[in-house]
Amino acid sequence: MRRSRIRSRLNIYYPFIIRTNMESHSEDEIREILDLREWVSEEIEKRRKEIEKLTQNLRILDSMVKQSSFSRASHLVSSAAPKKIPEPAVQETASVIPMRAPDNQVIANAHVTPDELVIIPAEEVSLDVDVQPFKSFFLGRIIGGMESQDNTEIKSGRLSQNTAISCMVNREGNRIREILIKNYRQKDRVNEIINTATWSFSRMIENSRK
Repeated sequence: MRRSRIRSRLNIYYPFIIRTNMESHSEDEIREILDLREWVSEEIEKRRKEIEKLTQNLRILDSMVKQSSFSRASHLVSSAAPKKIPEPAVQETASVIPMRAPDNQVIANAHVTPDELVIIPAEEVSLDVDVQPFKSFFLGRIIGGMESQDNTEIKSGRLSQNTAISCMVNREGNRIREILIKNYRQKDRVNEIINTATWSFSRMIENSRK
């Protein structure tokens, strides 16, 4: 009876083994093969989401490698009442890019115009400016690295002061209401800023739950 059940399962998963090597395997060996296959399938499913997260982290690390130097961001708005961005800041012609967490939840939207990038967290998402890795990674390494590059070009005369990248964080108390980035100038920077902000926001949400 037991051998019959094992043969039935092998007919589904291992037809090749049955046709060619059935006589060379004992009942215990066949059971071990089936158990091993089931374990492998479970492990693949367990690690699928881990691989997705690691892949996203790898993209973030690749963007960090491109940075020639890192420094602290120089523009963090004070904890006073949030400053309202003028209506032209988010133009009707702006491209709106949803920023999604690993679970596919939209945690913010990026409004991109030729002159600036405005990141607005979703209303139901509360992001505390003091929760890491916002200041250390996103502002310090990513935005700070871009500011450092622009400062180098300003000193060499290749870039004017009023066209250098700048970042302003508007907040209500500690809650981030919007991030305004002007003079990004390069499409690659837009992609890097959106990708790293998405990763940072996702980590901030995770850390705030601990």
